[in-house]
Amino acid sequence: MAEPILVAEQIAKRFGEVVALQPSSFSIGPGRIVGLLGGNGAGKTTTMAILLGLLRPTGGEVCIFGLELERHRYQILPRMNFSSPYVDLPHRLTVVENLKVYGRLYGVRRLEERIATLAADLEIGEFMKRPVGKLSAGQRTRIALAKSLINRPTLLMLDEPTASLDPDTADWVRTYLERYRAATGATILLASHNMAEVERLCDDVIMLKAGRMVDHGSPARLIERYGRRNMEEVFLDIARARATPL
Repeated sequence: MAEPILVAEQIAKRFGEVVALQPSSFSIGPGRIVGLLGGNGAGKTTTMAILLGLLRPTGGEVCIFGLELERHRYQILPRMNFSSPYVDLPHRLTVVENLKVYGRLYGVRRLEERIATLAADLEIGEFMKRPVGKLSAGQRTRIALAKSLINRPTLLMLDEPTASLDPDTADWVRTYLERYRAATGATILLASHNMAEVERLCDDVIMLKAGRMVDHGSPARLIERYGRRNMEEVFLDIARARATPL
């Protein structure tokens, strides 16, 4: 079997007396799309921040591409990227200016060509000369996705990638992500509250509750395990502690 792209071994995080993430272990194989699910305060943001090297865990270790993140971050991070509609790009810069800044930070070769490709692929050409602050929430979500793809990441982390998008555009983004994974073999970690999206995109799911990993498995396996019809029902069962696996 192929070696995992990402291994989290007993990672945990405390903020003073507050336990944001209890010791949790999981691994993600190459070319997989994995959902990171849980209600507000479940620990999703903390987990992603640790995996991105933005937070140092209180305990445990993260290895990405076979390298320990704490010691080899400068070798690892150029092969990763992240997108969240809740993390704004500089509002005064135009879309193309933002993409140029991030492209240079990642050392992207033939940057102009890469930006042009993303503009065509993501259908954002009409926004390129507009300041980001003058775009709609849905348009900014698409620009954030373009930023996250600027360096052709091998490991892509997405927080609510279809938030604020209308159903047609959201479906288009999901299709694009499926094609990107198929074309590049990239691994994607996806945090989402849209359970239909999770069922469609994810090969595996990690369920968090109150800072603790409570279950994991494929969407189909979890639906069967809890005796439910879909992932939304599974999510509600876990969030409300009203059922245990069959």
